[in-house]
Amino acid sequence: MNPSEQITQQIEELNDWRGELLARLRELVHEAYPDFGEEWKWGSAVWTHNGNVVAGGVFKEHVKLNFFKGVQLEDPQGLFNAGLEAKKSRGIDFHKGDEIDTAALKELIQAAVALNEPAKKK
Repeated sequence: MNPSEQITQQIEELNDWRGELLARLRELVHEAYPDFGEEWKWGSAVWTHNGNVVAGGVFKEHVKLNFFKGVQLEDPQGLFNAGLEAKKSRGIDFHKGDEIDTAALKELIQAAVALNEPAKKK
């Protein structure tokens, strides 16, 4: 089974609000950057572009988007609400019924992709 199929299987097996939310977040991730690769790492969906960019983890009470280089991202909308003490990553915990600021989330995802772009030689 390839990584995309594993993510789809996880969504289907959840069969509750967490599966619906992970499916919606997956959709937004791909809307923000259609060329993402999908990987299955650590039992979670991981979207990649020149390395890991963002992961989607499912927990009992929330679904988390974890930005691998989150500490380097500006977050003017204050989306980050988890992992604020981590040295490199930052996360967003979504709970049942939470509203998603889709425009701000897409901007954050696009900024995270930009961090993984190779440095241009002068």
